[in-house]
Order: sequence, then structure tokens, then C-alpha cells
Amino acid sequence: MLYAPVPLHIPDGFLNLAVSLICWVITVITLGIAISKTNKLLGEKQIPLMGVMAAFIFAAQMINFPVAGGTSGHLLGGVLAAIVLGPWAGMLVMTAVIAVQALLFQDGGLLVMGANILNMGLVTAAIGYGLYRSVAGQSKTVKLAVTGVAAWLSVMAGALFTALQLWLSGTSPLEIVIPAMLGVHALIGLGEALITVAALSFILQTRPDILGEGSDSANGGRGWIFAGGLIALAVVLISPFASGDPDGLERVAENLGFLGAGLDAPYQAIPDYTLPFLGETAFSTILAGVIGIIVVGLVIVLIGRGMKAKS
Repeated sequence: MLYAPVPLHIPDGFLNLAVSLICWVITVITLGIAISKTNKLLGEKQIPLMGVMAAFIFAAQMINFPVAGGTSGHLLGGVLAAIVLGPWAGMLVMTAVIAVQALLFQDGGLLVMGANILNMGLVTAAIGYGLYRSVAGQSKTVKLAVTGVAAWLSVMAGALFTALQLWLSGTSPLEIVIPAMLGVHALIGLGEALITVAALSFILQTRPDILGEGSDSANGGRGWIFAGGLIALAVVLISPFASGDPDGLERVAENLGFLGAGLDAPYQAIPDYTLPFLGETAFSTILAGVIGIIVVGLVIVLIGRGMKAKS
């Protein structure tokens, strides 16, 4: 049976105005630092790799995998982005992905976009890079093991931040929402760990120089960039087969009774990753995904070139 990917991120209405604005302030300050740091470190060859990474993460997030109890999860990708690109460029890539999802696909609210970027992009990248760098110089096995732990912890951290925001917004009591969010995301985190470790293992096997593991300059090779784009496209092609079960946050919201607090988007562009004039068909989902990977890839490349020009 074919499914369109379900909306995955916090919608408007779950968080109150004060919490949403605080998250925006933290996010904007952190992104300001990320832009400044990336300006100083960004190389010409890294820009297209950032675009490929953004396209791959966008495509991978369209694939919901089933977990226990009729719930699904999906890749966040912050750990992978930070390990491959560095923490600051990784944060910018995650921001571009999440922003395009909200603005073009109505996946996540506009007022709470700062919270979604903070929870899924900034926190995950910081955790991933910090833990991976702690084992620099160790064996490949150790690095992959630590990467898996970091990926699992990144999902748990994102879930914890979301639970705290829901509590501070008065949406759900702390003693109820934290165990509910962490319980379901502990399982989703296992999927994140497996996908992240598999992707990093592939990179270490085929292009270790990208991670500074070889003698070549990092991030090079048009062939690698082309291959990455093809992988992202291949992932989009299987997106209609993604699980149609509610994701972790939606399941918790349904179980705890605040699902109805979510507000519809003020406009509709490509809602639910389907093109309105094609309906909810496999072709519609695939075409929407192709549009998404092109847009998010172009956005991050333009951002990268803009920063490179200024620097």
C-alpha cells in the first residue's frame, strides 16, 4: 500500500507565543554564530557537498519507518550533517531543510519554526559533532559505535526539548509528557542510529577524505556530488512506500489529548508532500520530493556562495 509522508514537526498551536519567541531568539543567535564561523571556514569545494547533504537529508526525512505500537519515525540527520560538514555548516544545512519543509510543504508551523530548528537541527548537530570528535584518531569501529550512540542521543535530546517546550506552554503536564515523548523516541532513535551509522560507514569506505581520513583535500570530487544527488533521488522514489502511521510527536499528542490544539497552515503550497493537482498518488509524492530536493539543494548552495563571496 502506498502512503504520502505525514507531517512530522511541531505545528502552530502546540506552543504558546512566549515559548515560541524564546526558541526563535536562541535559534537566531546560534545561527548567527554558525554563519560567522562558516564564513571563516567555508571552502569552495564544500558548498556543493552542503547542497548534496541537504538534499539527502530532506529526502531521507520523507521515509517514515514503523516502530512499535502503530507509530512511525524518520531520520533527523543532524548528527550525519555535523560529522560530514562540521557543526556550523551542519546547522545551516539542517536549518535550510526544516525551513523548506515548513514554507513549501506545510510540515511544521511558521511561528514554531524556531523551535523545530532548535530541536531537530541545532541540538542534534552539536551532540553529533561533539561526540564524534571525542574519538578522533580512534579506529573505524569505535567511531561508528560512538556515531550510533550520538544519533540515538540526538533523537532523545530533541524529544526532551520538545517535551519541555510543551510543558512550558501549558500544553501537557511535565510528569506526563516527558516519559511519553522519551518512551516512543527511544525506539525511533534506534532507527536514527542504524541509518546514520550505515551512511557514515559508506562514506568512510568510499570517500574517507571527506571526513579528513585520507590524504586528499576534503569535500572534493564532482563524481561524489553526482552520486550523492542520485542517492537522494533514489530515496525520494521509495517515499510513497513510507509508513503511514503517526510519527512520535503526533502519537503522543493523540494519546495525551492535545492533538486538536494544532493549527492548520495559513496557506497551502505542496501540503503533505503531494501536489494538489495530482492528488494523493505515488507520482505526486515522488514529484513533490524531487521539487523538495532541488529547492533545498539550491537554497543551501546559494547561501554558501553568498557567504563565500562576503568572506
